[in-house]
Amino acid sequence: MAVHQYHTGALRVLRPHHLDGSGQPCFVVVNPGGGYLGGDHYELDVAVEASGTVLLTTQSATKVYRAPAAPARQDVRFTLGPDAVLEYLPDQLIAYANANYVQHTTVEMDPTACFMAGEVVTPGWAPDGTSFRYRSVVLRTEVVMSGRTVVLDNLRLRPGEDAVAELGFLEGRSHLGSLLVVDPRTDQGLIDRVHARLTTAESQMPGLRCGVSPLPVPGLVVRALGPGSDELTELLHDISALLRSEWTGQPRVDLRKY
Repeated sequence: MAVHQYHTGALRVLRPHHLDGSGQPCFVVVNPGGGYLGGDHYELDVAVEASGTVLLTTQSATKVYRAPAAPARQDVRFTLGPDAVLEYLPDQLIAYANANYVQHTTVEMDPTACFMAGEVVTPGWAPDGTSFRYRSVVLRTEVVMSGRTVVLDNLRLRPGEDAVAELGFLEGRSHLGSLLVVDPRTDQGLIDRVHARLTTAESQMPGLRCGVSPLPVPGLVVRALGPGSDELTELLHDISALLRSEWTGQPRVDLRKY
């Protein structure tokens, strides 16, 4: 249950509901304003106490619109106690023409805790039909254990400076998906099973390219390039389902948004 829940400003947090019989509460973050504009600053702060478990998602896609002066910014802070579990599976981030977005996520976690976070980045519609009209998307995630940074993931996409869709970036694809998992139960056998699942997905989905890498601490990161947000979201949920099945026996996440 939620010991303390508070919101102010543009973001709202709905009362928790339960998606399965595990007792894990699901919290939904809502932006009634419909999107992020230049100069907006949002903050999310979630603490999961010892042995607690939380699934956090968003009501819909995070839409970032034009930012002629200052970027839209979101600072996220997660704190996980011993044996705590936090799954963060938001809908896609859509960056429209001239969008400028910076997101910094800091995770302070006990070495026994489990952290899982997914993200899908999508280029928004532009009047002339071209892709990658946003100015910049920066997603920085830092994982800290016992006061020491153990994982630092920094994604920076700036179409005006980089050939984003070309070799070495998105390889001609339009959408980018990422799943970061930090959990002491991660071993090479699990990483191999995730790799096999990704290989199967590539054979079944034209245009998909994906891979998995181990972290310096027990954990893994999945990167995927594909033709659409729905396909990448399903892929990340497939990997999430594999981990849930092995670790907690929970079913695949069914967010029931539609």
